[in-house]
Amino acid sequence: MVRGSTLSDPTAPVGEWPEASEPLAPVPPGRGGPQRIPRPAGAALGGPPPWARVPAHERTLDLGGIVDALQRRRPPQVVGEVPPDARDSAVLCLLYESEGEPHVVLTRRSPRMRLHAHEIAFPGGRKDDTDPDLWATAVREAEEEVALDASGIERIGALDSFVTVGSRTLVTPYVAVADRPPLLTPSPDEVESIRHVSLRELLLDEVWREEIWPLRHFGAPRAITFFELEGDTVWGATGAMLRQLLAIATGTDDRIRGGPG
Repeated sequence: MVRGSTLSDPTAPVGEWPEASEPLAPVPPGRGGPQRIPRPAGAALGGPPPWARVPAHERTLDLGGIVDALQRRRPPQVVGEVPPDARDSAVLCLLYESEGEPHVVLTRRSPRMRLHAHEIAFPGGRKDDTDPDLWATAVREAEEEVALDASGIERIGALDSFVTVGSRTLVTPYVAVADRPPLLTPSPDEVESIRHVSLRELLLDEVWREEIWPLRHFGAPRAITFFELEGDTVWGATGAMLRQLLAIATGTDDRIRGGPG
């Protein structure tokens, strides 16, 4: 299982994390959640979203257009350096259409989990020896975490792979579409709740925040992406993957300063 990554304080010894701190910009009333953000010293507010110059009334997406944009894009690549001890994992970014609007499936990590309780994530996890490939990993994890019926989904592509900051895991994000809104059930040992989020909401200006974090062990500062939903904050690896997906869908710049968070 791969979740929004915990990022280290560049001034702290390896293995120690800073305390959670307040956002660098006000969060709109009703948005944000219980996620604890261990913001490092020296963090600064970043810039607007890649789609900022697209007028709000033109940020209308449809599932077919997203599929076309993803399939027209260059082949996915590995972003940044991969340490020799990095572990392979995969996540499933599942899209579907409901009431004429594309939605994405996210999960909230169970409070029973030892690390990163309540974090928002895509279903996914580490590759097992029995998995024939990473696509199989992503599907298996989704079946285990949210009881996904894989017979009703179609793989349409992948986003760029990258090493998460906190867990030193090489994550491959696969994108798939469901032919109808999926009927999902959370596994209580791993998933607290399932969120069905419209891409229209993710594209709202008030939902977005970028922060630039100095990360000593990763060289250049990194842009960390936040999406302030109603009741939850998406950030870290999941925020970076959503950012790239939305940039591809809107035809805007999907690069991230310093690499994905």
